[in-house]
This record gives sequence, C-alpha cells and structure tokens, in this order.
Amino acid sequence: MRKQYKEKISDYRTWDQIGHAEEYMLFPNNFGMDMSLDETCLSNGEVYTILTNKAAHGGKGTLAAMIRGVSSDTVVEALREVPYEIRRGVRTVTTDLSSAMMLTVRRAFPKAMLINDRFHVQQLVSEAIDQMRIGLRWEVLAEENKAIKEHRAKRKAAHTRAEKDLIGEWVPERMENGETKPQIMARSRHIILMHRSKWNTQQQERARILFRMFPRLEQAYNIYLELVDIFNRRSLPEEARLNLARWYNKVEAFGDDGFNKVIETFENHNASIVNYFEDRLTNASAESFNAKIKAFRTQFRGVGDVKFFMFRLATLYS
Repeated sequence: MRKQYKEKISDYRTWDQIGHAEEYMLFPNNFGMDMSLDETCLSNGEVYTILTNKAAHGGKGTLAAMIRGVSSDTVVEALREVPYEIRRGVRTVTTDLSSAMMLTVRRAFPKAMLINDRFHVQQLVSEAIDQMRIGLRWEVLAEENKAIKEHRAKRKAAHTRAEKDLIGEWVPERMENGETKPQIMARSRHIILMHRSKWNTQQQERARILFRMFPRLEQAYNIYLELVDIFNRRSLPEEARLNLARWYNKVEAFGDDGFNKVIETFENHNASIVNYFEDRLTNASAESFNAKIKAFRTQFRGVGDVKFFMFRLATLYS
C-alpha cells in the first residue's frame, strides 16, 4: 500500500519540489507576519532548519521552509529564493540563542524584529544552576567515599572480632526523608529546573534539605526565580530593560563563573531578549511543530527515503 500510494495514488512524482526536496523546501504562500525559526534532526545526524508560521497554529500552512543544515550562508541562500517583497513582509521572527539563527534572521528578513525565546533564556540560567548542583554532588560523593575508606581502615585495624563488631558495618547517613545525601543530590535535578510552585510534597521536603545543606544553591535558585518573574510580569520593554539590568547586578554580586558567562550572553543579546516584551511572542509553536515531526518520523521507523518524507510533511503542513 505504501508503494502504491507513493507511485500511483499520490502526486509525489509530479511534485514541483521533488528535485531539491532533500536540500530544501520553500512555500512562499505560508510566509506570514510572525514566524519561528528552529532546527530538527531527521536521521543519521542530518539537521534541518525549519521556518514556521505562527498564525497556522501547527496545522495546514504552518511549514514555510525546511532547509538542510544550520549554516547561515546555506539557509539564507535558500530563503532568498523567496521574493524580497514576501520576506520584507515578515514582522517578527523568534529563535533560540543560536548566533547562526540570529544572523540568518537579520540577513533573510531585513525588516523583521528578532526575538529570543524567553524559555531558552531561562533554560540557560537553569543549566548554570544545574552545573552548581553537579559540582556539589561530586563533593558529596567524595565525602562519602572518604568516610567509607576511613571506616574500612578502622575495621582493618581492629585486632579482635569483638572490636570489629563494635565498629559495625558501614551505614550511610540518612536525612529526615529517608534519603542519603548522594540520593538527594541526584534526585534534585528536576527540582531546580522547575518553579517551586510546581513542587509536590516530596519535592518540597527534598528541596528543604538540599537548600539547608547548600544555602548558596538556594541563593542561585532564587536568582533564577527572579528572572522568571521578570518574564511573567506584564512589563513594557523599557521597564523590562530596567528590571533585567537590576537582575544583572544581582548575578554579578553573586559571583559565580557559570552565572557570569550567562550574563555575558545576555548582554550580547540584550536587545533581542527585551524584544519579547513587545508582543510576548515565544518559540513554543516551533517546538510543538518539531515534536510533530519527530512523532511522524517515529511512525516511519526512521527516515529512509528523505524526499518522500518531505513530501508527506509538505502534504500535511504546507
């Protein structure tokens, strides 16, 4: 049936983009005022840049372009096949913090306002906190290994069975919730990557123990929550710029190398980050469309025939 559909029932063989579908697909009629730029991996590490129209809400007319590779030169060259008058009609384009994607937007859509997705901005900070957690976890594991080594040395030094029985077997220290310190450190990853309002009772107890052991980690987490609150607040761009400047000062005063690198990134892209507060547009629609492509790929059990896969995508979403 699949072969019959491909060769006879569908219009695949007469498709006007079959000659270059493996390299790029363009649908100028799907270019709108508000667009999203993202990337996805089809198979065998092949990465494609995807341009989608927010107004289509993931349905017919969503897919505007799909181009093999992420190099700005490659993507821009393909996008310039679309008439300039259509491209200049694009008002906004949302992207992640990829420098290549931002350069692509500036070169291919000269009139568009570039917006960095707020969730990628927040993710950068949460990853810096997670790096702190990982460093502290190694310290906790080192302390436990040292304690085990010392305990074994004591048992080895014991001269009689009675002395060994008195020393006993190694028992790790357990906290109030029944978990050991290494377990708390390992299971805290999801806690510090989400807002405290979403914690369940078990996570709240774990977080209380974690932050009691490492107050500096709690301080870093609170700094992250302040950034989330800035994005959640209905602020005008100028007010948001001031709030972010104050937040930068707090991060600098915190004095962590990972956070300082985050601030450097923020300062380099300050204008495109603040642009979010104009219309509060995000890249969520692009992420959702990316998930649809992955689900579609799963149905095919991978992508063996790239051109036919592209045709199916175009049929559904262009």
